[in-house]
Amino acid sequence: MVELTDLERDALTELVNMGVGRAATHLSRMVSDQVLLSVPTVDIVSRQEASAFLSARERSGLVAVEQQFRGSFDGRAMLIFPEANSLELARAVLGGDLTLAEIVDLEQDALAEIGNIILNGCLVIVANALRDRLTISLPAVLRGDGANILKDKTGNSDELVLFLYIDFTIRSRSIRGYIALLMGVSSLEALKQLIHAFIEGIASEDPTSAGMPNGSHIA
Repeated sequence: MVELTDLERDALTELVNMGVGRAATHLSRMVSDQVLLSVPTVDIVSRQEASAFLSARERSGLVAVEQQFRGSFDGRAMLIFPEANSLELARAVLGGDLTLAEIVDLEQDALAEIGNIILNGCLVIVANALRDRLTISLPAVLRGDGANILKDKTGNSDELVLFLYIDFTIRSRSIRGYIALLMGVSSLEALKQLIHAFIEGIASEDPTSAGMPNGSHIA
């Protein structure tokens, strides 16, 4: 198991929080309404632990938007939320003028776009801050339970999950979700080293800036 120090965890949480804030701004423009995305908490768990957590929290099916990313660290990024929320999310993006049948037809594309905005916002901000560059694939929409969505597709038996709980409100609808970054141990170790270098860089510029505040982002 790869473990982050408290300082590394705080730094990564704040970087992801910045990415989430950027995503909130883009989503707000898309829906012409206020979007609130909460600050995520970060945990590194096994794929089995992440699956068990999702199964315990979400009794119904799940929808996930998945994107592959590759750079100094690589893996799979997923935005996961209960299937019951999927039409609500699609309706928020597509607007209220469409019929239910039209929303169902366009749901997959709308979800892929939402996932692309949130996951890209997080990944790009984190990579830029860590002075890395990621190549990110087009989004794909998956459906199933936690075990099916998080199942091993690469034969990477040491794959771990950087798991973030995220809560967001869009068009006055409160929707919970999760961001999961599935990475092998070597990729997580590479990410940990980049975070450590980032912290050292901040400390060398201003020793008082290492304690970074957390907070919700509203757009």
